[in-house]
Amino acid sequence: MAKNFIQPGNVLTIPAPAAVLSGGVVVAGDIKGIAQGDAATGAPVDVATAGVWSLPKIAANAFALGAKVYWAAGTGLATSTASGNTLLGVAVEAAPADSASVKVRLSGF
Repeated sequence: MAKNFIQPGNVLTIPAPAAVLSGGVVVAGDIKGIAQGDAATGAPVDVATAGVWSLPKIAANAFALGAKVYWAAGTGLATSTASGNTLLGVAVEAAPADSASVKVRLSGF
């Protein structure tokens, strides 16, 4: 292993940009992931930046397999609307409009 290797980066410990509960979406600049514990604003929080996660979604939105999934911070829900929202990843299975959640593979970028 190279001497300058630090970590795989699948889980990062960062200051929480806002209060978050375990399992909640964290967006800190281009770091996007899922909180692995509760944290107050500014407190350290472990954020998973990879994997597949079930996230609550806007009820009217439907997702096809492989569709881009965005995060609407204002509602705290996944959405298919790109404008004004943050790209999280892609749907790993279809989620019809009447479903409460969508399974998302995080993009990790």
